[in-house]
Amino acid sequence: MADFSEHILRSPLFAGISEAEAKALIHCLSAQIQCFEKNEFVFRAGDKVRSIGLILSGSVHIVKEDFWGNRTIIAKFEAGGIFGEAFSYARIETLPLSVIAAEQSEIMFLDYKRIISPCEKICPFHNRLVENMLAILAKKNLMLTQKIDHITRKTTREKLLSFLSEYAIRAGSNSFTIPFNRQELADYLSVDRSAMSRELSLMRDEGIIRFDRNHFELISNLQINISYKNIQPGDFRG
Repeated sequence: MADFSEHILRSPLFAGISEAEAKALIHCLSAQIQCFEKNEFVFRAGDKVRSIGLILSGSVHIVKEDFWGNRTIIAKFEAGGIFGEAFSYARIETLPLSVIAAEQSEIMFLDYKRIISPCEKICPFHNRLVENMLAILAKKNLMLTQKIDHITRKTTREKLLSFLSEYAIRAGSNSFTIPFNRQELADYLSVDRSAMSRELSLMRDEGIIRFDRNHFELISNLQINISYKNIQPGDFRG
């Protein structure tokens, strides 16, 4: 498998597992690889959950649509990240959400049952895989809690500042890049795009932020209480 180390070992699912061990695990987990074009559905709401997706390249959006087709982006996962595990282990038979390729992507699908049920070989490093999965589930729970904090703010400005503060914390800097374009950011924060764009322009004119496309800078005289302790840039990946 080409570039095995680059694509597989950078995933938190295989943290602490050697390349040789990962290769053995990939075989045990009945891995299959598929390619998807931008905006192509990886999973559709209503699909049966049969596997976990590990992103080898590209990125995906986790999307919720209402009866009228209004779309909310729940999360975005990039190369090394995984998706589908929460629904798999919760034994939810059909997906309530869709997974859409945000760009051209290559995804490896793994049999989730074999992750928690070791094969007859009982590989000693399989326990590490289970521990990694539990850590991923815990971190995603924290990530979704953070999103709830953003979207429950009363105004569009408060939602934006909460979101931008989070990314400043992740970057450990007041200058950072977010993974969303304007429409995606509006969908993620559950706000109107036009209203959000106006608010961003007002904040820029007031000297609160600077931005160029999806690169932002929080101006140092803006008093936002953020702490960089105990948060690592990789905590929210996958």
